[in-house]
Amino acid sequence: MVGVPGWLGSATPAGLTERADTVRVVLAIHGGAGTITRDRMTPEREQQYRAALREALEAGYQVLQKGGTSLDAVVAAIQVLEDSPLFNAGRGAVLTSEGTAELDASIMEGRTRQAGAVAGVKTVKNPIVLARRVMEASPHVMLVGRGAETFAQEQGLELVPNEYFILPARREQLRRMQQRGMGAVPELQEHAYGTVGAVALDRYGNLAAGTSTGGIMGKRFGRVGDSPIIGAGTYADNAACAISATGQGEYFIRAAVAHEIVALMKYAGLTVEQAAAAVIHGTLTRMGGTGGVIALDRNGRVAMVFNTEGMYRGYVDEHGHITIQIYRD
Repeated sequence: MVGVPGWLGSATPAGLTERADTVRVVLAIHGGAGTITRDRMTPEREQQYRAALREALEAGYQVLQKGGTSLDAVVAAIQVLEDSPLFNAGRGAVLTSEGTAELDASIMEGRTRQAGAVAGVKTVKNPIVLARRVMEASPHVMLVGRGAETFAQEQGLELVPNEYFILPARREQLRRMQQRGMGAVPELQEHAYGTVGAVALDRYGNLAAGTSTGGIMGKRFGRVGDSPIIGAGTYADNAACAISATGQGEYFIRAAVAHEIVALMKYAGLTVEQAAAAVIHGTLTRMGGTGGVIALDRNGRVAMVFNTEGMYRGYVDEHGHITIQIYRD
């Protein structure tokens, strides 16, 4: 067993949510991490975010209550967040340097470790639905660009004009960025990491995880981050946990963040809280990366760990009790 960093045995680090009681969490979600502080949030805006997170949790929980699978719950929760203009996924996504929306998503289930992902899609209303279809209706794991959209059309998924995803506020953000001659959105801006994700545990004991994003503002050259990369932004393994990540994608890819957390649980015997904290507050932070993860283990323990000022996040337990958090404290 590898050594556990000394601070893991001390008080819970900032940005770590853990369930210490015996009530199982069955669904957790996030809406992105970044510079999210009370002084930058109006009460009205905060209420909008809390309402959207609650709607997503309720949608996923209803699926589980009716006997649906963890995959069903993950898709239901993420669809709500993709359809909300508040997050950087689906409608409301950040824009490329050309002023278009290019969307990425992935999904994975923990029993067989099957996975599906899409990247650079421009007309698929709910990329998470397409990612699941790639997993279940094709022999592939990842489809990109026009090929992914052709597959979506063949599968009868809902397609929309690219304009559907674009909000006036996003156009203004891009305009200001380009006016200042910046090549990409600066680090730690609230709108930088609005990636959404969900992890779920169903009554059959199976885990699933999914992630969806618009990427980073002003991206060029078909840039793809960690969200559609299995092992970086998304991973699920019934032997350990299910994970969805948000943050600076390049760092999460280099650190294989999601798989690293699973590996620490499987091979070093760490708990989900310890493994997530070791990677986010240890590996990722030492590399200079920022962001966070939600991780749910097979016993219903959740860790929601981040090294930024805040992360939109929430979970629902087996009794339907919902907890929603935004800030570090």
